Amino acid sequence: MKRFFIAVVAMMLTAGAAMAQNYMVVDSEKVFKSLAEYNNALEQIESLSAQYQKQVDAKFAEVEKMYNTYMQQRASLSASVQQQREKQILDSEAAATEYQQSLFGTDGELMKKRMELIQPIQKRVFSTLESFAKQNGYDLVIDISANPTVLYYSEKVNFTDKIIEALK
Repeated sequence: MKRFFIAVVAMMLTAGAAMAQNYMVVDSEKVFKSLAEYNNALEQIESLSAQYQKQVDAKFAEVEKMYNTYMQQRASLSASVQQQREKQILDSEAAATEYQQSLFGTDGELMKKRMELIQPIQKRVFSTLESFAKQNGYDLVIDISANPTVLYYSEKVNFTDKIIEALK
């Protein structure tokens, strides 16, 4: 009976080992930052963002100037002119907010530019990762750059540098 039990346990362990998945670990942040084209794209996006921010700030400064002028003149204005100016200020503020959203929103110009510049690089990196994993028999790729739940991994499963080499 003991031999039968030992044989069953051995078979279960062997089957479990055969079904185990191979995995690899990659630091995608390190991979991306190793690519000059990615760094250039980030610089372009930052520059464009700063330019857009200046434009938005100018619009809001204009609204603030309108408001300050109105507050100084309010006492001498009739009720209808006060309402008209208040509406004008609110409309200008809404327009500035809408403009800000058109530049920085989820469908804004900055996001479109980001997609245009970054997406091809991401596709290339992910394609290289997939090819590398398939060629080397890995079933799972774990990104350790932004994964706070990875508590430990062995360096022998970290293929970040090999992915960087494959991209060059």
